[in-house]
This record gives sequence, structure tokens and C-alpha cells, in this order.
Amino acid sequence: MAEKIRIRLAHSPIGTTNRVRETLKGLGLGKLGSEREIERSAAVEGMLRRVSHLVQVVNSKTA
Repeated sequence: MAEKIRIRLAHSPIGTTNRVRETLKGLGLGKLGSEREIERSAAVEGMLRRVSHLVQVVNSKTA
């Protein structure tokens, strides 16, 4: 199994660019405080780098 990562939207995307908001939507994060557990991949790592100022990695575990 691939490694899973749990992320949480910790800060509001108000005032950010449309590109950042679309990245959050792609990660499955909508409302403030929402969490999502997704598989770690190169694409996900790139998306997290783009929105690193808004999200928080809650825990990282191997499945």
C-alpha cells in the first residue's frame, strides 16, 4: 500500500489567487477545518507545496 497523508485546511483562502483556490479544490479541501486523507504521490506533493501556507499536515502514517 502507498503511504497516506492527512491534511487539514488551517487558513482561509480568501485573498488568494484563483490558482490556489483551484488547487485546494483539487485536494478535496473546501471549508476551513476540513480534513482529507490522500495517498502521497509526486502530484500531491507539488499541490501541497503550492498551498503550504494554508494547509497543515495532521499526521502521516503508512498503511
